[in-house]
Amino acid sequence: MAAHRKNRSAWTRSVRGPGTRAWASLALAGAATATAAVSGAGGAFAAPRPDARQVRAEVDRLQRDAEAAGELHHAAKERSRKAERRLTALQGRSARTAARVNAARNTLGSHATTQYRNGQAATPAQLALAGDPEDFLRHAATRERAGLRQSRALRQLRGRLRESAQLRREGAERAEEVRKAEREARRHKETARGKLAKAERLLKQLTPRERTAGDRGGEDGRADRGTRPAPGAPAPATPVPAASGRAAQAIAFARDAIGRPYVWGATGPGSYDCSGLTQAAWRAAGVSLPRTTYTQVDAGRRVSRAELAPGDLVFFYQGLSHVGLYIGNGQMIHAPRPGSTVTVAPVDSMPFTAATRPA
Repeated sequence: MAAHRKNRSAWTRSVRGPGTRAWASLALAGAATATAAVSGAGGAFAAPRPDARQVRAEVDRLQRDAEAAGELHHAAKERSRKAERRLTALQGRSARTAARVNAARNTLGSHATTQYRNGQAATPAQLALAGDPEDFLRHAATRERAGLRQSRALRQLRGRLRESAQLRREGAERAEEVRKAEREARRHKETARGKLAKAERLLKQLTPRERTAGDRGGEDGRADRGTRPAPGAPAPATPVPAASGRAAQAIAFARDAIGRPYVWGATGPGSYDCSGLTQAAWRAAGVSLPRTTYTQVDAGRRVSRAELAPGDLVFFYQGLSHVGLYIGNGQMIHAPRPGSTVTVAPVDSMPFTAATRPA
């Protein structure tokens, strides 16, 4: 037994000896060499190249979200402007009511002064002691009429005061409505700007060629939210007649805008966003459209996809966040997204939701 323990100890010492330490050092050195080979000369792991298709898809989603937030911003600003107009009208009414209140008070003051100077209303004792009863009765009748006028003036004053208090309450409500709409507009604007900034950061990961690859269309041959024409290239002709003379005017305006840059919140003339372009185009034809896609979709008669005619407004995505102007042959003119220009694109390039004929 003792001999066995002695032999085991000797074996253990041989394993833990200098040879083992040398083998471990070689192993660590080999691992370090492998790590250095993987790390490269810079001593850091090389970052994988981003997938251009995935980046473009994420950028497109962010830009659509920004566009939707932009339409909500425009809607909130429109609510704010309407509330401002109502508030201004209320302030005008309140000022006129305050003037009437002051006039009623002055009238009451005049009646009170006259009554004080002429004494109180006639009494039987005053009538009995009067030297000329007929003259006394004439003055009494005058005093009575003055009392009636005073009573009417008092009722008017009370009514004006109630009206003035009501106007003040309504004014406070409208002022709060303005503040609320402005806060909402700022929130949507910040959301849109944040989405656009994130999209821009993602685009910087791609080469210029990868960035523009999406503009030439995907595997199915469809354009990614609109093809970008070469500078100075003529717009495709559309032989389909316009739905009306006004529709032809709107289309002519939109054609003239081709090539102008998309700018978030812009309504022309140098740049446009999607609803800003359609609003400006139909304004040129003498038709006033609301500012946002959500309201433009109801500014006219709804038409089906099969009924589309040049001049119709075509809306896309479930949230109605994008709009274009149909020009026939399955084509539209629209302002696609940040970094692009007003262009001609197939209606099929985006998920169609609704269409409206303004005139």
